[in-house]
Amino acid sequence: MADRIGKEAFEEKVLKSSLPVLVDFYSDSCIACKKLAPSLARAEEQLAGSFHFYKVNTNYEEELTEKYEILSRPTLIVFGNGQETDRKVGVQKPQELIDWLKSF
Repeated sequence: MADRIGKEAFEEKVLKSSLPVLVDFYSDSCIACKKLAPSLARAEEQLAGSFHFYKVNTNYEEELTEKYEILSRPTLIVFGNGQETDRKVGVQKPQELIDWLKSF
C-alpha cells in the first residue's frame, strides 16, 4: 500500500526520485477515492520496482493541494524528473491505470 506523505517529504520522495512516481491526491471522506483503492493496489503490485506510489491527503496538505491545483478527488499525478508528466481525475479501472502508467 502506498505511503502517505506530506510536504516535508514530498521533494525528497517525489521530486528527487530516480523512478517515476504516482501521487494519489485523496481525502478520507471521498467515496470515489475508496473505489480507486483496489486499482491502485493492483497497479502497485504489478509495477513494483519501476514506479513509486504515494498518497497525499488533501484535507491536511493544503499547500500541496493548492500548488498542484487539485480541484477534484481523486487526482492521480505522475511525476518524472521532478516535474508533473501527466494526470488523471476520478476512478480508473485497474488495467487502464496499469496501461497508463506503463506508458511512462
